[in-house]
Amino acid sequence: QGRSGTEAFVRAAPPPVLRQQPSMVKISVLRDCLNGIVNAEKRGKRQVLVRPNSKVIIKFLQVMQKHGYIGDLEIVDDHRAGKVVVDLVGRLNKCGVISPRFDVTLDGIEQLAS
Repeated sequence: QGRSGTEAFVRAAPPPVLRQQPSMVKISVLRDCLNGIVNAEKRGKRQVLVRPNSKVIIKFLQVMQKHGYIGDLEIVDDHRAGKVVVDLVGRLNKCGVISPRFDVTLDGIEQLAS
């Protein structure tokens, strides 16, 4: 049977395509770690929780601990990226990351820091 001019039909719009938004990725976990430690130190906190964890962060924090800038480290293994609880002792003025990671001699550190 043919359609007459009085009949109306509605065409439904196709469902919207759900696009996955690109998520932000961490560029430098060491920079985020040290930035969190410095900010907590400025606010007078006694502990700071650092996440995610990495071997580079652990080695760097162990050197800071050996030189007396931070207290104990407690590594929390949550079967994901991991966390580190750092005890602060109030001796840290400023620390940061030199990026990209250049090979620097001991006497060249002061030149790069300024």
